[in-house]
Amino acid sequence: MKLILLGAPGAGKGTQAERLCKTLEIPTISTGNILRAAIKNGTPTGLKAKSFMDAGKLVPDEVIIGIITERLAEEDCRNGYILDGVPRTIAQAEAMEQAGIVFDAVVSIEIADEAIMERMSGRRVCESCGASYHLVAVPPKQEGVCDSCGGRLVQRKDDAPETVKNRLEVYHKETEPLKAFYKERGLLKPVENQKGVEDTTQAILRALGR
Repeated sequence: MKLILLGAPGAGKGTQAERLCKTLEIPTISTGNILRAAIKNGTPTGLKAKSFMDAGKLVPDEVIIGIITERLAEEDCRNGYILDGVPRTIAQAEAMEQAGIVFDAVVSIEIADEAIMERMSGRRVCESCGASYHLVAVPPKQEGVCDSCGGRLVQRKDDAPETVKNRLEVYHKETEPLKAFYKERGLLKPVENQKGVEDTTQAILRALGR
């Protein structure tokens, strides 16, 4: 199954992608993780992307599509994949269609901006492996320490309140129109955000007919 996860920053796409990849046995391709790896390794693409991400702006299309196309050509994507964080614009969606990248469904997690502002303030990520946590919803076993690798948990610059506000504005202007784009193609599956993480996962699986 080839899926896209849509939703505002902080809607829980990363968390849901992790859960779905275990259930559906397909890899999650997170542009955020790929870009963060490039930034950490100091690659030219990473350095270029970093200046945009730090300002809460979108990374240019050619950088994103190039990274994604390379990743989807790898062996583990043969039976399907979950794309998290891309496409972010109509132009990216069209470029992916032209590159022959196709999907079975596009899941859109629906959540209010106010809930996102509250949620993002508690989000933490591992600076070593990129695993996501939340101080309330998905806390680590030990405060400030990653369960998976023991790395230090930090608040990303793009989770700071002012940056979150900017990112939400960018989402509504640039990314939200994708819902209409994929609805026209009969692929859109809107899913209301539920109270618990597991409840949202189950709602997504129902929408996918699983």
